[in-house]
Amino acid sequence: MIDVVFFLLVFFMMASLAMTIYQGLPVNLPEAASGQRNAAETASITLSRDGGSFLNSEPVTVAMLGTRIRPLLAKNHELAVIINADREVTHARVVDVLDELRQTGVGKIAIAVAPAGRAQR
Repeated sequence: MIDVVFFLLVFFMMASLAMTIYQGLPVNLPEAASGQRNAAETASITLSRDGGSFLNSEPVTVAMLGTRIRPLLAKNHELAVIINADREVTHARVVDVLDELRQTGVGKIAIAVAPAGRAQR
């Protein structure tokens, strides 16, 4: 009987892990000792090394970010935006995105990093 309960516990734990939604695209994040997991109510902006910009996996330009973020911000005033920039992306591109987000009224902005010691994808 205990084996069945243990099996069900493991099954539901694995099933819940498979249901998590990652809204960004895979990039090579820099590492930081203070890295943490992201919050549930977030929008993800990904900056790839080849010059692409994405909002929740959909292509977007920096100029369009404001118009695409405003409806999300209207639904959730506590919206946190996480910037996933590849380590090869120039600082100027990240600053452009930060500036656009601040002008749009986003109050919670974070830059994603991989926790130190974690293997890169």
